[in-house]
Amino acid sequence: MESVIITGGTGLIGTALTQLLLERGYKVIILSRRPENGGNKAVTYAHWNLEAQTIDKDAIQQADYIVHLAGANVGARRWTAARKQEIIDSRTQSSALIYTALQTIPNKVKKVISASATGYYGDFTGHVFTETDPPATDYLGSTTQAWEQSIAKVTTLGKKLVILRTGIVLSREGGALKEFYKPLRFGFATILGSGDQFISWIHIHDLVRLYFSAIVNDKLEGIYNAVSPHPVSNRELILSMARIAKGRSFMTTYVPTAVLKLALGEMSVEVLKSMQASPAKIQQTGFQFSYPTIDEAMEQLFSQ
Repeated sequence: MESVIITGGTGLIGTALTQLLLERGYKVIILSRRPENGGNKAVTYAHWNLEAQTIDKDAIQQADYIVHLAGANVGARRWTAARKQEIIDSRTQSSALIYTALQTIPNKVKKVISASATGYYGDFTGHVFTETDPPATDYLGSTTQAWEQSIAKVTTLGKKLVILRTGIVLSREGGALKEFYKPLRFGFATILGSGDQFISWIHIHDLVRLYFSAIVNDKLEGIYNAVSPHPVSNRELILSMARIAKGRSFMTTYVPTAVLKLALGEMSVEVLKSMQASPAKIQQTGFQFSYPTIDEAMEQLFSQ
């Protein structure tokens, strides 16, 4: 039985990936600051601490793969200077700890699979970003670049590395879709700004399959955009959700750009950003999306 360490294993993606790995016969080890609080009896919980830069040596020695998902939630709170630094540190310090552990602890880790984000790219209507495009010069662009650079050091240890630049993850269990759906509970399909801004998205099922593919496909290596082949505007996404979840029982409303800027501050830039990323590189490896279009994704999510 092969073992997979997951950092950030109790989050939205980590929880879904854990379930898939258990179903496929893998041993899952979740790193946690409080392993004694772990609630899944099928999972092994091991200790790590970013501030102290400590980690369970036995977990590292057992692991065949490491899936690195840890990082403070970008959209959870307003971007104060302290919060922005926390977002960066949570990513780079956790990567540094993984690197140090692999460098100093005898191990058999074959590959590290790390999360990243399409926030790497800029706001550019009309351009479809590929993995070779340069990073944006804004906060998320520089943060994501630092994140990727911090984990890339594992390749100097002879470890393979896969980085998945992930778009908006659609899941009923949390993330952006849960926020988009909140006004719809009261009958309002709420479009942000003009609604024209493009969103590169991915269904949680497809994203978890991508992580699994990175584990089982020895040829997967490097950076890949983890997004559906059919990006949509914010308006198209919201209206698809509304039609499928509510039929005709909703009213379309708009949140003006000025209101978003007032409510969200600097973070409103990301809500209003128009960005399209291409998944062609991962598709060329043979990966096929189960939910390539927004209607297919919404149908599955709201038929549960």
